Amino acid sequence: MDSTASTSLAGLWDQIFGSQPDPDLWVVIATMVAALALIVPHGVWRVSRNAITIAHEGGHGLIALLTGRSLSGIRLHSDTSGLTVSRGKPTGLGMILTAAAGYTAPPLLGLGGAALLAAGHITALLWLATALLVALLLMIRNAYGALTVILTGGTFVVVSWLAGPQVQAAFAYAVVWFLLLGGVRPAFELQAKRMRGGAGDSDADQLSRLTHVPAGLWLFLFHAVSLCSLLGGGRWLLQV
Repeated sequence: MDSTASTSLAGLWDQIFGSQPDPDLWVVIATMVAALALIVPHGVWRVSRNAITIAHEGGHGLIALLTGRSLSGIRLHSDTSGLTVSRGKPTGLGMILTAAAGYTAPPLLGLGGAALLAAGHITALLWLATALLVALLLMIRNAYGALTVILTGGTFVVVSWLAGPQVQAAFAYAVVWFLLLGGVRPAFELQAKRMRGGAGDSDADQLSRLTHVPAGLWLFLFHAVSLCSLLGGGRWLLQV
């Protein structure tokens, strides 16, 4: 390898894994407000919730693989629901962790993203998110799901390659705020459905059948993870 190539690779490595300066506080607050604008209004949430579904189903899929299960495929639907199918032992720790990973994945991803941003690794976060979306795309088994992941991943690629440092920082903070704040709402939606007698085959109910622990306690866990992630991640983002 010649010196020019070595220099280029070293520069790329520094660009990705080096640290970038923190944005101004007003940018951090503005991106939080922008994330809330995508989450609070019901009409907007019906569209933006697709991104949370990507993280939700991706969490199921990742934990299934890490626990030794065989991942058959992932489907994302236009009503923002999703389905992850894995093969393996129908009971046991692997199945329990896989079922528990859905509602906890978005806030935990947000918490991890907040840690990266607090350390100044803005570019690394964008590249890591892109890599995860590419890996997820390989397991998508329906057209709508593929389109959703391609559009989401394409946005990350465009921002990572073409946008300036300030735009990259604002985008990264907006994404992390969205995961942290948007990760809270689905558990409350599930709780409301269960109170109306619906969602009988939800993740909480599946976990109840697997563990003989009441579904309400699993729902409490989802709430605890999302709210604690929001508090911890928010502190990191706001540097307080």
